[in-house]
Amino acid sequence: MRFDEHFLDEIKSRLRPSDVIGKTVKLRKQGREYVGLSPFNKEKTPSFYVNDEKGQFFDFSSGKTGDIIAFVQETQRLSFVEAVERLAAEAGVPLPALDPRAAEQDKVRQGLSEWLELAAQWFEAELRRPAGREARAYLEKRGLPEKDWARFRLGFSPPGRTALKDYLIAKGARPAELVETGLLIAPEEGGAPYDRFRDRIIFPIADARGRVVSFGGRAMDPQARAKYLNGPETSVFHKGHQLYGLAEARKILAAAPADENPPLAVVEGYMDAIACHRANIPAVAPMGTALGEEQMEMLWRHHPEPTLSFDGDRAGRQAAARTMDRALPLLRAGRSFQFAIVENAKDPDEVLREQGPAALKAQLANSTPFAEALFIRERDAAPLDTPERKTALKVRLRKLAASIADPDLAQAYKEDLLARFEQLWPTRAPVYTVGAAAREMSRARWDRRRAGNGISDAGATAEGRDASQRLRKSPRPLAAALALAAVRDPGVIDDKIELVGARGFGDEKLDGLAQEL
Repeated sequence: MRFDEHFLDEIKSRLRPSDVIGKTVKLRKQGREYVGLSPFNKEKTPSFYVNDEKGQFFDFSSGKTGDIIAFVQETQRLSFVEAVERLAAEAGVPLPALDPRAAEQDKVRQGLSEWLELAAQWFEAELRRPAGREARAYLEKRGLPEKDWARFRLGFSPPGRTALKDYLIAKGARPAELVETGLLIAPEEGGAPYDRFRDRIIFPIADARGRVVSFGGRAMDPQARAKYLNGPETSVFHKGHQLYGLAEARKILAAAPADENPPLAVVEGYMDAIACHRANIPAVAPMGTALGEEQMEMLWRHHPEPTLSFDGDRAGRQAAARTMDRALPLLRAGRSFQFAIVENAKDPDEVLREQGPAALKAQLANSTPFAEALFIRERDAAPLDTPERKTALKVRLRKLAASIADPDLAQAYKEDLLARFEQLWPTRAPVYTVGAAAREMSRARWDRRRAGNGISDAGATAEGRDASQRLRKSPRPLAAALALAAVRDPGVIDDKIELVGARGFGDEKLDGLAQEL
């Protein structure tokens, strides 16, 4: 049975890890965490921690970590499906209906996953064989020592066209299966399939649970047409659904002390993500593509404000701009991004090698909030040396704020962006000052008129009393005139709405109309 992330999140939202794990491990509260003796090793001093806020456990004695599903799997020796079924029953979440066709597809995917795992092991072994000598030297030169290769499961694919194919077929694989995994390429003109990755350093791509779903390869030949090559879309691998390094990032997040909230960095490449992990910074990479909506949702499930770290060059800034546009409609309270543009066009990998972990952490900590980064992008997009260009910037800022689906946040962004706009020319005399003063004078006169200057309605005719009541309830004349102009031509609001203040047209009775317009 296949379970999507939303189903699994529903189970986790209904069960506190300390309650589930507390049935097996005797826990005691310690600050914001629970602590107890390891269920995996015999120990006298507790080194097993449970954090309900993060939804994770971490066992320092064995290095094991994970969520409640992983805990039930480990302690009760159940398969993933069995663990999910047991927890779903405990949480009162009905299992999704079993689809025979989907079950058959899952069986096929499971078979492909087994060949991908076997390929990963073969690539790892090839890195340490004579054929991988130059690849090993390259990794050492990049500051990635041998002790870290196993952690990230780095490998090497030799130059031969069928080396991997021959190995896996000898293990029982069929060429068609290997084409489906993306490990082989089937020529369009016909002929025998051949290895996709040749003479490349291999980076296994794993899903959130650490299962290999594809590979990326870095060419050893500087003349290669593609410096980096990713596996194709397959039934087990969809680029828009995966983030390189997520499983490792989750481990680092789970192991962080309860009083810390480390940034979740989004970097551009495999080596950048690995550099962050080596510096104990949780990080992921989108594998050469701009962040998509599903990837953003995955990030927000693990951190409320991931930090997007892009190179300071033109390509990096363009990637940041594309991400902003895609993210804007999805923003809401508790779901945003920070931006950390790398200075001097140095990526995280270079910073770690040249300056060390402390410098890399400082670089990611020096981040810019989403709203500020968005304003800077628009401000710097074109000169602001004419009234027309200044007005164009203001119009762009309004449109960007309006693209946010959450109405409250859209209004907050509009106010923030326009306030930043006004601060670009702080010495300029505010146009609205005279209008505000006139409005207050008009309001005062109208209030006195509606109050009747102390004149009582006593003795007035019925028609007179009715007119007096309507006068008291009517909008102020200036506010009514502004509202009438806006109704006749709503476009005037784009240029004049700031003139009428925070209360719509200057009269609370017209607030609703102002908001609708």
